[in-house]
Amino acid sequence: MGKSKRNKGGRGGGGGGADDQLDGGSDADSVASMSTALSELQLAQATEHVSSQEFVLDKYIDDLYEKRGSTREKALGALVDAFESFVLLGLVENKYVTLLSQFTNSIKKGSIKEVCLACRAIGLLAVTLGAGSSSHEIMDESRPQLLRILQTWPDAPKMISALDCLAVVTFVGATDLAETQFSMKAIWDVIHPKSGSNVGIVRKPKPPLLAAAVSAWAFLLTTVGSSRRNTDTWKEPITFLSSLLEAEDRAVRIAAGEALALCFELKLLDVSSNEEPVVDSDTRETSGSKNQFFLNMQALKAKISGLVYNLSMEAGGRGADKKNLNDQRDLFQRISDFIKSGECPEESIRISGKNGILRVTSWRESIQLNYLRRFLGRGFLKHAQDNDLLHDIFDIKIDRVENMSTTEKKIFRSEEEKGRALKLNKERRLARERKQNILDEQYG
Repeated sequence: MGKSKRNKGGRGGGGGGADDQLDGGSDADSVASMSTALSELQLAQATEHVSSQEFVLDKYIDDLYEKRGSTREKALGALVDAFESFVLLGLVENKYVTLLSQFTNSIKKGSIKEVCLACRAIGLLAVTLGAGSSSHEIMDESRPQLLRILQTWPDAPKMISALDCLAVVTFVGATDLAETQFSMKAIWDVIHPKSGSNVGIVRKPKPPLLAAAVSAWAFLLTTVGSSRRNTDTWKEPITFLSSLLEAEDRAVRIAAGEALALCFELKLLDVSSNEEPVVDSDTRETSGSKNQFFLNMQALKAKISGLVYNLSMEAGGRGADKKNLNDQRDLFQRISDFIKSGECPEESIRISGKNGILRVTSWRESIQLNYLRRFLGRGFLKHAQDNDLLHDIFDIKIDRVENMSTTEKKIFRSEEEKGRALKLNKERRLARERKQNILDEQYG
C-alpha cells in the first residue's frame, strides 16, 4: 500500500450497489440472520469475553463449509456485518487463511448473492488486517478469481463487487507499482474494452458498471504518485476519460470528473522535454514531433477545462433530479477552480473527541476517503476510530481512552492497573535478586 494520503460519485453507500440488484428470495432470512449475528457479537463484547466472540466467529466459519448455498450466504452476511461493526484484527489474524479459502470457494461456486458477499468479505478482511504480508497474500490468492469475473463479463452485480474487491485488496496489499498497475490494467479493460483476436464484438459496460470501474481505477491511481508518470503513457486513458464527461449518465460524468481532477493534480497532462516522444533521428522531425505532442496535450487540457466548466453550469431541465444535479455542479465547480488556480478541496470529519479529526486537502485524499467511506458503509466511523490502517492513510490521531465506552474504560484501566502491578512486582523481584547477589558476593 502506498503511504500517500488516501467518492465514488453517484454510487450508493456501503457497497450496496451490487446487493440492491440481487434476487430477494431469502432477504428476510438473511436480514434476520445478520441481525442475530450482530447481536451475538455485541453481547460477547458487552460481557467482556473475547472467547465468546471467537466462538461466534468460528460458528460462522463452520457454516461456510456447508453444501447448502443459503447457509453459506447467511454466514457470509453475518461475517460481513461483523467486519463492518467491529475491527476484528485480534480474532482473524490467525484465521485469515481459512477465511480467505472459504471466501474464494464461494466466489467459484456460489450464487450471484453469495459471490457478491464473498467479494465484499475479502475486501473487508484485507482492510481489517491492514498493510503487510497477510494482505499481500489475500491480494495474490483472490485476484485470479476476481480477474476471471472481470474477463467473463457475468451479471453486473458480480462485476461491480469484483471491481470493488480488486481495488481494495490491491490498495491495501500491493507492495510495488507493478502490482498496482496490473490491477489497474484489468479495471481499465472493463472501462474501455477492446476486441482481441478471438473476440467477435467489443463489450460496452452499462452506466452503473462503467461508473464503478472508473472510480475503482481512480482509487488505485491515487497510490501511483506524480513521480511515477510518463505523459505519453497517460494520454490515451485521459483522452478517453475526457470523452466520458459527455456521457448521458450523471454518475459516469461525476466519476470521470474526479479521475481527471486527480490526473491534473498528479500533473499527468504536463509535458516535459524528456517525456516527449522522439520518432526520428532527424533533428527537425524530432522537434516537430515534440511541438505537435505539446500542442496536442495543451488542446486536451483546454477541452477538459471547457467541459468541466459547462458541467459546473449545467441547467436542470424539467424532471431533473435536483440533488444529483446540484452535486454535479458543486463537484465540477471545485474541479474548475482547481484547474484554474490550483485550489484543492478540503474536508474535515470529526471521528472522536476533541482531536480525532480526519482532514483531506487534496483530490488524492478526497478520492481515497470517499471510496473507503462508501466501501465500509456504516462501518466507516468504527474503522476510522479503531483501525490503524485508516489512521496511517489519513494521519488520524485518536485518543483511544476518550473514545471508549464506560465499560471499555473500566476494562482498559483494569488492564493498566494489572500492567503496573506486574511491572512493580518484576522490579521488586529484580531488586531482591540484586540485593541477594550483593550479599552472596560479600559473605560468600
